[in-house]
Amino acid sequence: MRNHPRIPLLKELPLIIWLVLLWGALWQDFSLGNLVFGALIAFVVTNIFYLPPVDLSGRFNLIYALGFGVRFLYKLVVASVQVLWQAIAHGPKIRNAVVAVKLRSHSDLLVTATGHSLSLIPGSLVVEVDRSTSTLYLHCLGVDTQEAAEKVRDDVRATESWLIRAIGTKEDLALVRAEQKDLRELRNGKVS
Repeated sequence: MRNHPRIPLLKELPLIIWLVLLWGALWQDFSLGNLVFGALIAFVVTNIFYLPPVDLSGRFNLIYALGFGVRFLYKLVVASVQVLWQAIAHGPKIRNAVVAVKLRSHSDLLVTATGHSLSLIPGSLVVEVDRSTSTLYLHCLGVDTQEAAEKVRDDVRATESWLIRAIGTKEDLALVRAEQKDLRELRNGKVS
């Protein structure tokens, strides 16, 4: 018996497509028959098991998505080298901290994408998410001063900013652009 409202197929379509692609990847078989069978299973799963709908923004910027990918790979390499150096130079004496970062967006998709992106980069791990305030709590290596914690916060906000530019809502994008404008004016001494 269904205890939740029926989600329209069009809104559920991105989830079904994702599940079909995941099915093909798991079986390492993207033949038509396997994908059709995967689509049937995805349709059954999404109709029997309640999964909240994924609210997409309706926009995708390929240039910023590629930029995010390049930035992510760069951060991955740099962080790997930094963690290696910290492990060799300091061993078990590395100072750690849990840093709270309030995100701009309240979109579950953006909060999740930001958190997963950060957790995949060595040296930090999301230990908790406060969904009501869109706050990520990260355990970070090598953070022993307030300045280092602020650097982590700036990096998290930059990661979120790239994701907002790539897949965020128009409202979130406007907020990022307004922050950039304020920052430029502050640098130029034009803020009253």
